[in-house]
Amino acid sequence: MEIRNIAIIAHVDHGKTTLVDALLKQSGSFRENQHVADRAMDSNDLERERGITILAKCTSVVWKETRINIIDTPGHADFGGEVERILSMVDGAIILVDAAEGALPQTKFVLGKALARGIRPIVVVNKIDRSDARPDEVHEEIFDLFASLGADEHQLDFPMLYASGRQGWADLELDGAKKDLSPMFDLVLRHVPTPNVDKEAPFGMVATILESDNFLGRILTGRIDQGRARVNMPVRVLRPDGTIVESGRLTKLLSFRGLDRVPVEEAEAGDIVAVAGLSDATIPDTIADPSVETPLPSRPVDPPTLSMTFRINDGPLGGREGKKVTSRQIRDRLFKETEGNVAIKVTESPESEAFEVAGRGELQLGVLIETMRREGFELTIGRPRVLFRENAETGDREEPFEEVLVDVDEPYSGIVVEKMSIRKGVMQDMRPSGGGKVRLTFLIPSRGLIGYHGEFLTDTRGTGLMNRLFSGYQPYVGTIEGRRNGSLISAEDGQTTQYALFALQDRGTMFVDAGEKIYTGMILGEHSRENDLDINAVREKKLTNMRASGKDEALLLTPPRRMSLEQAIAYIEDDELVEVTPSAIRIRKRYLDPNERKRAGKRKES
Repeated sequence: MEIRNIAIIAHVDHGKTTLVDALLKQSGSFRENQHVADRAMDSNDLERERGITILAKCTSVVWKETRINIIDTPGHADFGGEVERILSMVDGAIILVDAAEGALPQTKFVLGKALARGIRPIVVVNKIDRSDARPDEVHEEIFDLFASLGADEHQLDFPMLYASGRQGWADLELDGAKKDLSPMFDLVLRHVPTPNVDKEAPFGMVATILESDNFLGRILTGRIDQGRARVNMPVRVLRPDGTIVESGRLTKLLSFRGLDRVPVEEAEAGDIVAVAGLSDATIPDTIADPSVETPLPSRPVDPPTLSMTFRINDGPLGGREGKKVTSRQIRDRLFKETEGNVAIKVTESPESEAFEVAGRGELQLGVLIETMRREGFELTIGRPRVLFRENAETGDREEPFEEVLVDVDEPYSGIVVEKMSIRKGVMQDMRPSGGGKVRLTFLIPSRGLIGYHGEFLTDTRGTGLMNRLFSGYQPYVGTIEGRRNGSLISAEDGQTTQYALFALQDRGTMFVDAGEKIYTGMILGEHSRENDLDINAVREKKLTNMRASGKDEALLLTPPRRMSLEQAIAYIEDDELVEVTPSAIRIRKRYLDPNERKRAGKRKES
C-alpha cells in the first residue's frame, strides 16, 4: 500500500482537530454506529478543558488504497517545539488558515519551518461559512506571507482549498459543490510526494514523540527513514553525537489505524510507527540496526526563552493537601518531563531544594505545573524571568523579543498603544481589520508581556485578542515598569472572618472569601495604593451581654477575585511566590516574616 505522511499545522483555534475529526469520519475509520467524541484527537483532560491541542498526535486513514498518516499539531506558540519535531516525519503539510482572522503569528512560525524543510504545503482556508469570512483578502495575505518567508517558485505555486471543517466539506472553488472532503483527500494524493526512503538499507528511525505506558513502558514514535522494522529484531540506540545509549529488541511494533495503535509484525521505510522495548532511548535518538554506526540527522529545536523556579512548598499549610511534597519527587518528575518535551530544560537552582525550569512561555510552563498539581504535587513557583544572553561578537547583553498581533475595537486601540509603549513595545503596523476592529503589530521585549494579558483584557473590556510569537534576540532595552499596586498581606494565622473582610474591602481587591485558611505572609488581595499593607483578616467581632440599640448592619462582601494558575504566575513580583497544591492556588511573599521582608528590602536597596 502506498503511503503519504502529512501534518496539519495552523494557529490556535483555526480548526485543525475538528478537521481531523471530519477526515476520520469520511474515510470510514469509524463504524456507522460508533460513538466518537468531538475533537477525538484531544485525548487528555487539559486539552479538552482548554479547547487547545497541547501534544502532537498521529492518526491514519485509508483513501483509494493509499494510507495517509496525519499528524495533528498544537497551534499555540508555546508548544512550537512539538511542531518543529514532527515536521521531520512528514513529506507534506496542510496549512489551515481562518477565513476571517487570516494568517496569525503561529501560522507564520510553522509555515517558515515547513518551507525551510523544502515542504510544498497545501493551503486550506477554513471556516468559510463564517459570516465575517473574507477569503480573497486572506488568499492575498497568505501569498504575501509565503513570499516574505523566502518560498521558492514551486512553493509559491501552492494549491488552495476552501473548507468548513465543522460542516465536513472542502472544495477547489469558492462557489463549488461543497459536498464532502474528497477534494482534499484527492489533492493530498496528487500533491504530496511518497516518502523518499531507502527500503533496502539497514533499519533506522529517529524518535520524535515519547510516551509512557503502564504495560509497554516507553513508547517511541517516529518515521522509519530506511529499511524494515520487525518485531523482536535487535537494535541499538545512538545519541545525535554518535554515542551508544543502549542495545535491545523491539518487543512491540505498533502501526496507526484510525485512532488506534495496532500491533504489526513488520513495517517498512516511510511508515510512521511506535516501538516499545527500550528503557533509555529518548528524543531525538536514532533507533537502528546494530550495523548502523552513524546517527540519522535530526533538527535542533529553538532554545527556551523563559525560566521559572520550582521549589518545595515550605509554607505553614505545606504537606496537608498533596501526596508528593519532597524535592526528590519534584526533581524526578521534572527530569522525566524533559525526556518527552525537548522544549523544556531543567537545571539545579542555587537555592536549596529548588530547580530552574526553562521553556517557551508562561502557558507551556503553566500546563506543566497544572499537570503536576493534578498528579498530587505541592510546589511554590517563582516569577517568570526571561533568559538573557551575551552577543559573542559585540559582548552586548541581549534579550528575547516577541512579535505581538493585537485585534481590538477601535475605541480601545489608544490605551493598548499607550500600555505597549510603557512596556518598551514599538508599533510596526496598524490597519483596519473589518467590523470596527483594528489590527496592531508590535515588537516588544518578552519581559514587557509578563503579567500584561490580564491588564489587556481589562483595558479592552474582554473584547481584545492578543497573539504572540518569539521573534529573536535584540539588545537589552533597560528596566520595564512592573505592577503598580501593592499587596494586602496577612499579619495573622487563622481563618478569615466576614466581619474582618467587610472592614478591609475598601482597602483594595480581595483574593479570599470568608472561612478560608490563611497564614502570616500570605497575600490576601491587591492594595489600592502602591505600597504593601499588613492586615488582620481573622479578627472577630467582640460580643458583650449589652443589648445593642439597633441591628447590626448586613455584612455584604464583594465577591473575591479568583485567579487561574497562569493569572497568578503572571501577577506576582520578584519577592512573591505562587503556592500550588492539588486543591488550592495561593499567593504569598517569599519571606513570610515581616521583619525578614524588611531586611531583604534593605539589602536589595543597598
